[in-house]
Amino acid sequence: MELSVTAVILTLTAILCLYYWNNRGRRSRLPPGPPALPLIGNSLHIDKRAPDRSLIQLGRKYGPVFTIWLGPRPAVVLCGYKAVKEALVDQADDFGARGTIPSISKVTNGYGIASSNGPRSRQLRSFAITALGHRGNGTSTLEGFVQQEAETLVEAFTKTQELPFDPTFRLTCATANIMCAVVFGCRFDHTDPKLLALLHMMDENMKVISSPWGQLYDLLPNLLDCLPGPHNRLFENANKIKSFLREMIQLHKDTHREGTPRDFIESFLAKMDEEKGNPRSEFNDENLLLSTFNIFLAGTDTTGSTMRWGLLIFLKYPEVQEKIQSEIDREIGMDRTPCMGDREKMPYTNAAIHEIQRYANIIPLNLPHTVTRDTEFRGFLIPKGMLVIPLLSSVLYDPSCWETPKSFNINHFLDERGQLKHKDAFLPFSIGNRMCIGEKVAEMQLFIFLTTLLQKFTFRSPVEPSAIDISPLSSGFSTLHHPYQLYCIPRRPARRPASE
Repeated sequence: MELSVTAVILTLTAILCLYYWNNRGRRSRLPPGPPALPLIGNSLHIDKRAPDRSLIQLGRKYGPVFTIWLGPRPAVVLCGYKAVKEALVDQADDFGARGTIPSISKVTNGYGIASSNGPRSRQLRSFAITALGHRGNGTSTLEGFVQQEAETLVEAFTKTQELPFDPTFRLTCATANIMCAVVFGCRFDHTDPKLLALLHMMDENMKVISSPWGQLYDLLPNLLDCLPGPHNRLFENANKIKSFLREMIQLHKDTHREGTPRDFIESFLAKMDEEKGNPRSEFNDENLLLSTFNIFLAGTDTTGSTMRWGLLIFLKYPEVQEKIQSEIDREIGMDRTPCMGDREKMPYTNAAIHEIQRYANIIPLNLPHTVTRDTEFRGFLIPKGMLVIPLLSSVLYDPSCWETPKSFNINHFLDERGQLKHKDAFLPFSIGNRMCIGEKVAEMQLFIFLTTLLQKFTFRSPVEPSAIDISPLSSGFSTLHHPYQLYCIPRRPARRPASE
């Protein structure tokens, strides 16, 4: 028995030495980084509940471009606005491919918008940007969907009768229904069992993927595929969500008619018909399924999470609520539903929403990239296929770009005249040719939902504002806030003095 154990150890050591020897030349010009252990890499250097903060600390020691080992594979981390912009914009062709995340790759297998590369990615992204842009430009029927859903949200909040409640479910229903409008052309009642099941699975998956179990899977996928644990729920839920999407796609196929497409699925089906004779076309059933999967899940969770952060911040800083409400009263009034045309007239509200997005830092690690060829970058050589992490948290909290990066500060986005101020480092949707394609849809939801809610309600916390903790609870794949409750007090139009 002892002999066999010794043989295994010697074999593993020989394999590791051979791997190191074969790759020593390619790694000799990699950026510096902390020493790594065999198999587990730098996992001991990284706080599983706040990996982005651990990476920022390593960046202070090793510089804005450094190497870490994610289990047995190396990755280059980019810290700060200058390094991220230089890579993703100035050298976009080199850094423009999507890096592999094992948990996501197991679900998508390289299909869909988010995980694909090469011609597949170019075709799907170009199509999706056009399809979503048509629905997100503020003049299409999508704005009507958002306004309708905002009114439904007001009704749901009114039913709480000024009692404390957790807004998570109601806000997630609202953002999910907007994504339903985008991809399916319809909405669901907030009590619909299908919608409730979807939201439960999405919430569970986000918690798992942001947990130490989810991070451990991405470090050692081959090992964890053989073990029981919460990480397996990711794939069970993903398969159920894909089954639901297949049903919706089949329903669209059964009723598909020529004419102006009503939603993303109809647009994709029309493109499939158009490209039937093209052997290089990527418009097929698998890419339709996974692209729909990408858009629906990403759009629902990120926007819903940002709104939850926004309400929490309003509870912490009631004076921010009051200033937004004053702007609403002045520019919109109490009776008309806000629209995107109001945004340019409301610089304080616009700045507050920008600062909520910056401070919330919803996707702190960003989605990884990879280099398409051996790439020279700041005096280092990054080999083709190397994973690259453009650390979004380090941009949104870059002390060289923000006066008080760790504090919520609306003045980050207001100039001396009180007008909205553009900031290059405001990149909640990332930057470059792999930035989020749903930016316009998200901006519309955030503005209309938050202004409609503050038009109708004043939000208060069951605890004093000074006791509210707005620091992150955890920041794995997504930045999660501490649980909270609020109660909403209906606002009434101010009485005008009787004319004499």
